[in-house]
Amino acid sequence: MRPYVILNAAMTLDGKIATRTGSSNISGKEDLERVHDLRKECDAIMVGIGTVLADDPRLTVHKIDAKSEDNPVRVVVDSKCRTPIAARITNKDARTIIAGANEYKYDFMVTDRYETFKKRGVDFFFSGDKRVDLSLLMSYLHEEGIEKLMLEGGATLNFSMIKAGLIDEIRICVAPMVVGGANAKTFFDGEGFDLMDDAVRLELTDSYALGKDLILTYKVLK
Repeated sequence: MRPYVILNAAMTLDGKIATRTGSSNISGKEDLERVHDLRKECDAIMVGIGTVLADDPRLTVHKIDAKSEDNPVRVVVDSKCRTPIAARITNKDARTIIAGANEYKYDFMVTDRYETFKKRGVDFFFSGDKRVDLSLLMSYLHEEGIEKLMLEGGATLNFSMIKAGLIDEIRICVAPMVVGGANAKTFFDGEGFDLMDDAVRLELTDSYALGKDLILTYKVLK
């Protein structure tokens, strides 16, 4: 068993989720409110360590009216346990789970950083060898009572999740802008598939304009 996983993101018309310098303020006010409505509906929100290091997100519900109990559990996929002590996801606003890989577990657990995290109430889950085993992580989260999970990237984690067959739905905001850049992050990065025949297939289930943006919802076909 695993949670129902919704991947949500905003991208430019040319598929970029950030510029080459890391600027990522893409969607409009209306879409930000939509995102926070979705966060409120979900039991957990998950990001990769790259997103934490680049954006230092709060991963809480704060763009709409909400109570502290509306905040989802925050999950960080961080194989090498590089999450900074000062990262905002380590505060008391919501429960935080850091998922690391077994190769780095014991060296990390004897550090002062680990003790500080534990004192702040941060939980840890270790799986896999050099990289987190995402399937085992999903099973663990389901055991922790998480039935609906919102995935907010970044690009490498997005691809790893969809390649593993762990994404059920994709909701994407397409903003009317083009930024280009060979080194700018796209919606999905990672190693990619070699052949178009290997691509993950989707079914469009909804589409509508929201402010100046276009919202698309896809079901991931198994």
